[in-house]
Amino acid sequence: MRDIVSPLGLLLDVDGPIASPVTRTIATPSIITDLIRLAGANVPIAFITGRSSTFIREQVVAPLRAAGLPESMRMYGVCEKGAVWFPITAEGIGDIVIDETVALPVAAVELLRTLVADRFADTMFFDETKQAMVSVEQRTDADDARYQTAAAEFTEAAFSALVGLGLGIRFGDRIVSDAAGAVGFRIDPTIISTDIESVTLDKDRGAERALAFFSESGSLPLVWRSVGDSRSDYLMADHLHTAGYDVAHVDVRPSDGILDRPYPVIVEGDLIHDAAGAKFLRHWVDKLGLR
Repeated sequence: MRDIVSPLGLLLDVDGPIASPVTRTIATPSIITDLIRLAGANVPIAFITGRSSTFIREQVVAPLRAAGLPESMRMYGVCEKGAVWFPITAEGIGDIVIDETVALPVAAVELLRTLVADRFADTMFFDETKQAMVSVEQRTDADDARYQTAAAEFTEAAFSALVGLGLGIRFGDRIVSDAAGAVGFRIDPTIISTDIESVTLDKDRGAERALAFFSESGSLPLVWRSVGDSRSDYLMADHLHTAGYDVAHVDVRPSDGILDRPYPVIVEGDLIHDAAGAKFLRHWVDKLGLR
């Protein structure tokens, strides 16, 4: 059987370009239909996110399945920035693999859970669906200004508490080593959450894992696009560029600063977040003649 190579591959962050950072759902209907059209055209699509497998199952895969995912496609999920991964089929999420070697110690998880419950429960919640990292997320009923103030206090308290446990931790320019001189974890704030995670986790690791999975089912496209709203999302395109692919990165929140890279960086005019993501997907649906 001849190996039919897709003209395009996609590495997609979820919060921002696919799911609205306001509703935390896929709020733009065309994103659903266009992802299905692209998947049906054999375009490899990987969701590379800090979100949990539970979030991807409920907020991404469930609406895609309800709208009719194709039986034959190449779709993959890499969650928690590379700590959790799984195939996605028309039947839903396949077997989930968790890299236990990058998980926070149980004592650290319990400490952070208690910190949120005791001091910050009015503006944020502890994400109980995470399996390797810790995420504390803005409540949807907390306004942005109030949350940002609380988040700054939380990150300071979390940093001090984790140092007190003896963990090697990095937060911004501050670095504290553990007793062995190692720094195993970092605190990474985003616009709606704070992640505490292994320093080995990031979007380039997710990209590497996705490409390895897709290569098992056939040849890889030469042309790839990565899409994201954070500066760390550029790491997906960095990996593709280093691997020799024709890549461009779509920045759906360029106001945070467009990074200088040796490959094209695309912005969708004045559109941001899922409005920009929807426009990008529709461009490729039309370019490939899929509607």
